[in-house]
Order: sequence, then C-alpha cells, then structure tokens
Amino acid sequence: MNSTNRHPYKADILVVDDTQENLSFLSSMLAQQGYDVRIAINGEMGLLAATTVVPDLILLDIMMPGIDGYEVCRRLKTAAETASVPIIFLSALSSSFDKVQAFTAGGVDYITKPFQVEEVLARIQNQLNLRAALQEVVKLNNALERRVEERTQQLEAAHMRLLEVALRDTLTGLPNRIFFLKHLQAALERAKTEAGYSFAVLFLDCDRFKIVNNSFGHPVGDKLLCDAARRLETCLEPQHSIARLGGDEFAILLSGIKSYTDAIAVAERLLQSFAQPFEVLGLDVFISASIGIVLSDRGYEQPEHMLRDADTAMYQAKAQGKDCYQIFEPAMHANAIQFFEIERDLRAAIAGNALEQFIVRYQPIVSLATGKIAGFEALVRWQHPTRGLVSPVEFIHVAEETSLIGPIGYWVLQESCRQLRAWQEGGFADASISVSVNLSARQFAQPNLIDKIDSILEKTHLSPKNLKLEITESAIMENPQTASTILKQLRARKIQLSIDDFGTGYSSLSYLHAFPVDTLKIDKSFVQRLDNNSKSLGLIPAMISIARTMKMDVVAEGIETPQQLALLRELDCDFSQGYLFAPPLEVDKAVDFMLVSPEW
Repeated sequence: MNSTNRHPYKADILVVDDTQENLSFLSSMLAQQGYDVRIAINGEMGLLAATTVVPDLILLDIMMPGIDGYEVCRRLKTAAETASVPIIFLSALSSSFDKVQAFTAGGVDYITKPFQVEEVLARIQNQLNLRAALQEVVKLNNALERRVEERTQQLEAAHMRLLEVALRDTLTGLPNRIFFLKHLQAALERAKTEAGYSFAVLFLDCDRFKIVNNSFGHPVGDKLLCDAARRLETCLEPQHSIARLGGDEFAILLSGIKSYTDAIAVAERLLQSFAQPFEVLGLDVFISASIGIVLSDRGYEQPEHMLRDADTAMYQAKAQGKDCYQIFEPAMHANAIQFFEIERDLRAAIAGNALEQFIVRYQPIVSLATGKIAGFEALVRWQHPTRGLVSPVEFIHVAEETSLIGPIGYWVLQESCRQLRAWQEGGFADASISVSVNLSARQFAQPNLIDKIDSILEKTHLSPKNLKLEITESAIMENPQTASTILKQLRARKIQLSIDDFGTGYSSLSYLHAFPVDTLKIDKSFVQRLDNNSKSLGLIPAMISIARTMKMDVVAEGIETPQQLALLRELDCDFSQGYLFAPPLEVDKAVDFMLVSPEW
C-alpha cells in the first residue's frame, strides 16, 4: 500500500488471535504500514490489554479457547472506556448467521480468513478514519458546549439582526420574498381555521423600468424603485402588506378581502398612483404597472402556488398591453405549461442542430407608385415534428423571452439572404428587389451583431443594399446610445433600416430623428381600421407626415381590401404589403409571383 494512504497518525492496534501464524502475519503487515501493534493470544489477555491501554482499533478472532470473540466484544462494549473502540472480527466462518452475531455483539466490520492484504488494510483504514472523525466531532461538540452558555445572548442578538436582514429588502426597506411567503403561509392557515376569512394576492411588475434603468443608469433606477415602493404603500390599508420580490416586482397581500371587486378596487388605485410622473434626480420619469390578481378561494395549500398564479396573471396583463390588471384563470396556468413545452422543444431543435424545422415564407412588398413588387418580408414558420406547422404567434414570444430568438433569427437572416441571392442568380429578382428581415431586440443588444451580419453577407454573397433590417422601437429605446452606434455601422455598410410596427411602441420622436433610418412601417392595427369613412384614417396621415419630414419612406402592412389600398394611395404612402397582394409565400410560389409580376 502506498505510504500516502497511511493513517495520519501512529494508531495503536490490538490484535487478538489464538493462532501464532495469524498474529505474525497481521503484526508484521501492520507494522510495515506504520501502526503500533500489540498482540494477545486469547480472550482474557485481549480484555486485559484493551482495558490497560485503550487501543485505537481491535482485530478480534471469533473462535478462541476460553472466552470467544463474541463475549470479548460484548464486555468491551459495556465498559465505558472501551465502548467506542471499533472492533473488526476475524474468522474463517462466513455464514450469514456468524456475521449477524458479530454485528449484534458490537462489531463494526468483518474480515474472513484467509486474509487479503488490501482488504485488511482498507477496512482498518476506513474504521480509523471514522474513529478520528468521530473523535474530532466529539472534541468540537465539547468545545462548543463550553461556549454555549457565554455566547447564548450574543447569538440570539445576532440571530435577530440576521433575521431582520434576511427578511428585508435592503434597497426599499420593504419585506422581501422570504418574508412575504411566510406571511402568505400564515394567511392560508388562517383561512383554513377561520370561517369567512379570505384574502387576495396582487403581483405587480413595473412596465418600462428596464428602459429607464438602461437609459439613465442604476442610481436613477434604484431611486425610482424606492419612490415606487413608497407610492404603493400609500395606496394600502394598515391590514395589507407589501413586499419587494426582486428587480421591479412587488407582491401585495390584501388581508380580509371578500371578493374580486375589493381586490380590483385596490389594483385600480395602484395603477392610478403611477399615472403621475416620478421625479428622480431632477427628471420626470413615467412608468406604468401590470398587475395579476388571485383570490384565496381556490383552495391553495402552498403559498408558492398562489404567488405563481398571481405572477401568471401579471404576465397576462403585460400581454394585454400593460398598465392594466388581470384576474387569474386556470387556463392561464395551462398556457404557462404550454409556454414551457414550446421552450423545451425550441431548445431541443436548436441544441440538436435541427434548425431545418424552421422554414421561411416571403410576403411581397408592393410599390404603390408603380404597382410592382419592390421586395419581400421574410417571415419564419416552425414545422414541428409532432405539432405540425406552429404559428409564429405561438412560438416567437417564447423564443424572445428565453433568448432562443438569437440562433433562430440569425438562421432566418442567413436563409433569407441566401434565397434572395439565389433568385438573383436565377434571373427571377433584379437588383431593385430587397428582402426585409426582422431583427429582435435581443439580437440587437448582442455585442457581436455587426460581425454576425458581415459574416452572413459574405457567406451568401448578397449585396448589403439588398438587405433591409426591421427593428422595433422598443429595441432602440432600451439603449438609445448603443442603438445609434449600431445603426450608423449598419448604414455605413449600405444596409437599409426600418422601424417596425411604428406607432405601437414608444414613438419617442425626440430620439427618432437622430437615428439613420430609411423606412417607417405602419402597423396593421392602424391599416385595418381604414374604410370608406375619412374619420377612420386615424394617425396614419400624421405618421406619413413624420416620415416625409425625416426623409423616410413608409410601408403600410396588413392591406386586405381595395378600399384600404385606395386610401393609402391618396395619402401618398410609398409601399404596402398584405393579403390583398399575397400571403407569406413558399419559395416556389414567390418565384411565380415575381414571374407573373402583377401590377396593383
């Protein structure tokens, strides 16, 4: 055995055996390993040796004349000074009965004859390590016990201080998630035992907080959270409680609430409190909130489940446009499960290099001046192996929220550039036709975005002037300074830039004029309101006017009727797309569309 595996100190081992050959073999082997070895040739001598100088470990033969090993072991285990000494039995017997009897007598292990050196040493080493560890624990326990009395008051005071820190949010001074869950558990228990008692949980998330934090810095963000906490507190009754869960999320327990009507009244007060700007470091900052509501009448057992459902309802409020509340419904939980299933399958497709599950459709963009095709918008679809064709409505938001949109988005960008270049080489598309590809907010925030785009253009041999990247207002407004730098780099490469869904986001004109953008894209929600009534024009004339002032062209999406097309022509809109012209087309049908070249 290697010396590095020896016991860390010179352990004293007593070997009790009536066979001289065994004694010689064991004592010689153990001495070579650095142990102190004593021997005894029968049970009486073994008892005397063990009680005179207590060994660290005993190797004890079972079958001996006079007192056998079982009896020696029982006597040693009943004596206080030797009770903790580990005893390993030695015997040529190997029946289960013998082993059970050995362990019943107090043995800790069992070695059968003839001896295997490695086995003997390993079992001894193991028991000595265990004994040393036990002795160390006993020593530490004794030391701790000696100090307990003098430290009790100090520990109690420290515990109270730590508990206060553990249950309190250091930034806002509000209780934290741990405290809230304990409080919520108590409310659930009270609802079980007290007839007529009910309560509600509100989960509140601050809308647009991330934009403020990224735009003005963390000091402004921290001050905003503190001011928001104070403002929320003023909307609550003394019996209600509020906690900061983390980030810009707050939870509120409305004790004694009898119905959703009462909870809604509080939620509306909370939303109204955010209507006025927050003055932070000399700035007027506007944010809103999204709130999820759940009542305790659903038979909850775990506080985490109730908070989860309130959180789910809050996300539904965000999906409904923010600055509102939503009451939890069981269907929301089912939707959340579906979300995670879609996320799982998306991850599997990406991790398994199965991006071929995704396909690109191409929707024509028509020039309203010439009536001819000016380009295509590339739109991704998911051909799921078991679900079939999955709508983008079902998976795009999942990909965006889980950061999976990055690899999917770059694949769509490369495939779209490759396809347009193939059309050019095949003589189907001339140099005037471009392909528009959506760039997600997460892609836009990645530091290697420009390198990725350069690599794709180089790989596909597409001219940058034939590529138009569509970027949402929110992607730009999350970090305007970085956005400006990136947009300028893209413009320097002759890549066209478009603001997607203009009018549905933040529409911060004070920033918009500073960005090198070619196109404003009017969202279909504005276009689809158009009819023969001039009052239906809404904001579209203003949007077109803004574009003209900023020397941008305009694309209106979602054209479905000839009347909408006629009104947009009258308003001098540049381009449009929609089902009136064609739905998103498969590659071969897009080629047919270019070959037919219909004029509108």
